[in-house]
Amino acid sequence: MDNATLVRFFSIHYLLPFLITGIIGLHLSVLHTDGSSNPSGTNIYPANTDKITFHPYFTYKDSFIFTCYFAGFCLLVFFYPNLLGHSDNFIAANPLVTPPHIVPE
Repeated sequence: MDNATLVRFFSIHYLLPFLITGIIGLHLSVLHTDGSSNPSGTNIYPANTDKITFHPYFTYKDSFIFTCYFAGFCLLVFFYPNLLGHSDNFIAANPLVTPPHIVPE
């Protein structure tokens, strides 16, 4: 792998979250403008009777889900930081002994 390949790879990985965030923002603005059309798949005329407005339904629902997720994340980070860790990470390192799982081929 050449330097140009690595630069392109890391550039894409740096810019990709911004691109995804922009697409999400565009999607939310279209939902906010047009509403969610035909959620149940029914064919009711006129077409505007079949729409759910973005605000307040989706705004409150998304805010509630985000708040629950963020509260769970904060609980995990602040009160149980070692819950998802591996038990081998708590063994004190001994620089004079090679770990048993490292063996010559």
